[in-house]
Amino acid sequence: MNIKKYLQRLQKLLPNTWIEQMQYMHSSLLSRWILNNKSQPLAFSQKSAMVFSPHQDDETFGCGGMIAIKREYGIPVVVVFLTNGQGLGGLEPNSPNEIIQIRQQEAVTALNILGVETSAIHFLEKQDGTLPDLKNEEKKQAIAEVIELLKHYQPEEVYVPHYKDCHRDHEATYKLVKEAITQAKLTVELIQYPIWLFWRAPLFIMLNFQDIAAAYHFSITSVQDKKSRAIASYYSQIQSLPRGFIQRFLGTHEIFFKS
Repeated sequence: MNIKKYLQRLQKLLPNTWIEQMQYMHSSLLSRWILNNKSQPLAFSQKSAMVFSPHQDDETFGCGGMIAIKREYGIPVVVVFLTNGQGLGGLEPNSPNEIIQIRQQEAVTALNILGVETSAIHFLEKQDGTLPDLKNEEKKQAIAEVIELLKHYQPEEVYVPHYKDCHRDHEATYKLVKEAITQAKLTVELIQYPIWLFWRAPLFIMLNFQDIAAAYHFSITSVQDKKSRAIASYYSQIQSLPRGFIQRFLGTHEIFFKS
């Protein structure tokens, strides 16, 4: 049986509280193991960066510390959101347009805390949850939009969700951005950040030794407060996330993977 289908079936049989406890334990143990034993320190670079985020909050969870430190040094950082965030939980009573506006305002507030100017924040506004299923023309258009931004800003580093991040929009973001870089024939350093990977991916089944060997850890101690405040800015979403999920992103280090 396909492992993803097996896990989905298992989740239907177990109470949510047990599922969250298991996922929290798995996420905590795996991230600590990688931080303490299986990752290399990532040296801070003065390179300009472009962060691609599937939804409003992924950029802060995964790269908020890196973004804040780069901005404190005056290094250009551009953030691009691929979806409108409409499908995320927590705001069901609101109209779709209101939800989109709330998500965008939260993103601007969070990124301003991290030091990113509003003019360096871009929203491509693809429908939430549809990135893997874009029709051929829609996919071409999305790639073209990414290429235009890449060529305009010429970043030296590009941050994307991990290619096995256990979320359809996240994995699709990785593929779209990588294809755009290839088509644009740009030379950039592609760096992956995990969001759902440790929470959902069974060790040695979906996350293998080759993946773990590409892990790096980066200290964000000096900007922990900024990152925590930026995360708190996403007030409409925090309540809908699993208990314990956010805890991993409040630590002293961020984890990245290099291709």
